[in-house]
This record gives sequence, structure tokens and C-alpha cells, in this order.
Amino acid sequence: MGILDKHAVLEKNVTLLAVFAFLVVTIGGIVQIAPLFWLENTIEDVEGMRPYSPLELTGRDIYLREGCYVCHSQMIRPMRDEVERYGHYSLAAESKYDHPFQWGSKRTGPDLARVGGRYSDEWHVDHLRSPQSVVPESVMPKYGFLENRMIEPEHIEELLATHALVGVPYSDEMIENAKADFKVQVDPFGDTDGLLARYPNAQVRNFDGQAGISEADALIAYLQMLGTLVDFSTFTPDASR
Repeated sequence: MGILDKHAVLEKNVTLLAVFAFLVVTIGGIVQIAPLFWLENTIEDVEGMRPYSPLELTGRDIYLREGCYVCHSQMIRPMRDEVERYGHYSLAAESKYDHPFQWGSKRTGPDLARVGGRYSDEWHVDHLRSPQSVVPESVMPKYGFLENRMIEPEHIEELLATHALVGVPYSDEMIENAKADFKVQVDPFGDTDGLLARYPNAQVRNFDGQAGISEADALIAYLQMLGTLVDFSTFTPDASR
């Protein structure tokens, strides 16, 4: 009873309660943050990870603009049901070039961390035009208008340079060739050697099957690379982390 009486003192004194609450939060914060000072790197380097190509980065911006993250997460938890449904659990390294990251916890639709290569480009086009035509129970709105919105890489150099400012390793060469890389990624008959040297395993094709470069091209290019950069058949996690 004596301990409860002492606790009542805190409940009745706003200043004292605030002081003790601050102390508790401070101690909890130190316990969480302090161990990080003894780690050389909090994100494991994983072979295959690279910055987004100019077209993929543009598609990612469209993904954010249209609010796709509201219904789709990009984070597979290390639990059996998650891994069996979506694939290998997500690695921190897979999001190290994301600003902002797309982890999330809301799943009106499925997680998209491993959606790359799971469906054909034609499936994605049909899905954007009429989601219910391929997934009858879907509540996703129609995004067919993206095929009619043609885009040019007017400010793509500035976009890459901005990401470089926050730590994404876009080199001067990448920024200088951003417009050319943007256009050639949808041209399977173009000179793609430079693009593939700068962005290994970038997928090159006409994603929406129509002339010109549309927002649908960019969005599908982004979706088709999600989860494809790391070869999990050879990946071995670092047990020291």
C-alpha cells in the first residue's frame, strides 16, 4: 500500500510526473540508440543492390504520387506465413536508396517487395486499366490514364542530383547520362551498353507496348524491378549483425 501511496504523489503533481516521464523516455532512448555506436555499419552491404535507373526512379515517384503506398507495403516480415506467401524476408539493404522507404503496415492489397517478374508487363497494363479484370475482388481504382500521360526527362538530372545530396551514390556520369538512360530503357533496339553498365540488370523493353514513353512505362519499370536485384539463391546473411 505504501508504494501505491508514493505513486499517487506523481499522479497529483504535474511537474513531478513530467520529470519522471522524461527520465523514463531518456533511459529507453539510450538503451535503443547506444548500441548503434559500436556498430561499424547498421546496414549490411548486399551484392546486386544499386540505385534506381532514371526511368525506375520516375516510376517510383509516380507510385508515391498516386498513393500506392497507402494500400501496399514493401516489407516482408521474417515470419513463416509471410515468407511462404511473398518470398524471402526483406533486407535493410533493399531500402537503403529509398527516400522515403515504403515499408508500411497497411495491406489492403498484397505486399509488393517481391512483385518484380511475378507478372508479365501485359498483366500490369491490364491491372492498371481495370484491376477487377485480373483480380475480381480488388478494390483498387483504375489507373489506365497513366498510358495517356506521356513524359519527357526534362528534370531528370536534377532529380538524380537531389537524391545524390541525401546519400544515393549517383555519380557525375550517371547524372550526365540521365536523359539518354531514361529514353533507352524503353527502346530494346537502342544502344543499351551504357545503361546496363551504370545500372546492372536494368530491364529494357517497351513496358506498356505503345509508342512513346508514358507514365505507365515508368511505373511498370519500377514494379518489375522490385525484389529482383538480390540473388537470394546465393545470399547468406551476416550472422554478426
